[in-house]
Amino acid sequence: MDLKGKVALITGGGRGIGLAIAKRFVDDGAKIVISGRNKETLEKAAKTFPNGSVAICPGDVSKDEDAKRMVEETVKFGGKIDVLVNNAAADVKGRAADLAPQDWRFVIDINLTGPFLLTHFAIPYMIKNGGGSIINIASLGGTRCLPACPAYNTAKAGLIMLSQQVALDYGQYKIRVNAVCPGGTDTELLDEMILPMAKALKTDKQGALDYFSHNVPLRRVCKPHEITGICSFLASEESSFMTGAALLIDGGAAVVDISGAAVSDLKVQ
Repeated sequence: MDLKGKVALITGGGRGIGLAIAKRFVDDGAKIVISGRNKETLEKAAKTFPNGSVAICPGDVSKDEDAKRMVEETVKFGGKIDVLVNNAAADVKGRAADLAPQDWRFVIDINLTGPFLLTHFAIPYMIKNGGGSIINIASLGGTRCLPACPAYNTAKAGLIMLSQQVALDYGQYKIRVNAVCPGGTDTELLDEMILPMAKALKTDKQGALDYFSHNVPLRRVCKPHEITGICSFLASEESSFMTGAALLIDGGAAVVDISGAAVSDLKVQ
């Protein structure tokens, strides 16, 4: 994709999916700002990019002043903001009666309030610039229930609706908003679930990943780089008539019978 001349802000850009998107954007010609709560992680990530292509902006997306500063630093760095990727995420597992209220608030704040704040502060600059693209990294969990994820799933479902609402309200300003919905993706966030599973199953990480993905038609989890192409497409002019969409990148998991029958048990004649 051709992203030459575009300036992007990517939250949670120091690792995992965010870092993979950042690398793809730079490869495709964009200048980027990556944000995250850990300054050292951002500094380490920045060293892997060509000089002048990336800036860092540490902060917490759920805080008004930090979100505002991230957008302002992006405009200061690149002179504008063409693309906003709301990728920062967090999860705390537990069914509704077990999940502590403060953990609910934490997950909702990072996954839903943060994207709202960044969108709120970025839109005026995008209007001034004649348009822009907002890409919200939602989840398969925003489209169907996953066990013991009430806060995460609710936040991601809300993020899909936020994407559609902003797409409706700001399309007249040539601001496009789309949600990308990955299934299980091999990142640090997935490790928090997989590693305890591996211990319980008395296997290694790969064994747990195989178990986790036995209901996925492609029989594996997603790799971060497999999400980057669609994000570059949504950031580019190639997707100029696309807004309000929620795109699944889940290896086919959403089409599996929710009764839980393993794909490996199905016999195709």
